[in-house]
Amino acid sequence: MIEFLMIYLNFFKPLIDKTVAFFLIVLLILPMAFVYVAIFFKMGSPVIFKQPRPGKNGKIFYIYKFRTMTDEKDGSGNLLPDHLRLKGFGAFVRSLSLDELPQLFNVLKGDMSFIGPRPLLVEYLELYNSEQKKRHNVKPGITGLAQINGRNAISWKKKFEYDVEYVNSVSFFMDLKIILKTIKKVFIKEGITQDGHVSVEKFNGNN
Repeated sequence: MIEFLMIYLNFFKPLIDKTVAFFLIVLLILPMAFVYVAIFFKMGSPVIFKQPRPGKNGKIFYIYKFRTMTDEKDGSGNLLPDHLRLKGFGAFVRSLSLDELPQLFNVLKGDMSFIGPRPLLVEYLELYNSEQKKRHNVKPGITGLAQINGRNAISWKKKFEYDVEYVNSVSFFMDLKIILKTIKKVFIKEGITQDGHVSVEKFNGNN
């Protein structure tokens, strides 16, 4: 059983990830181009949001997303709060999770998987306890167990518990279940934001 799991994790899962990512990129290239052009004309450049994130074993890579916030600033030159910059077409793109589409290229490159703990900020690495650090034992994913069980609407503690549960129980059938439930979540637009935030509040440690 353990041998089969290792074969799945090290061979079949990466193969499935890259094959499906390639075909989805080909299939969705025109819609992605439309979103790209629309963001460029409505919010300007850059269209792609690029940020360093920790991947498997904490290795840093750059995640790609479509930009959804404007660069509006106050009288002192500081960026306005997130909820004032996420509006119009950007809010529409976020509500349909279209901003996640460029991560298909992350999957094709091998930095990410379709299924796994979400890649979070690099600054969080020093804040995890020993149990939470296990979330980096596998590749990060576009979606995961936490995303189908509340996404941004649940606490950080609960989110990390789901991440570690996935690491400890990963299998082909679990991945298939997560994919099917993710499709449902996207259509009903559930758990996209946390109460009082346009996405989720920052993780400040376990204390």
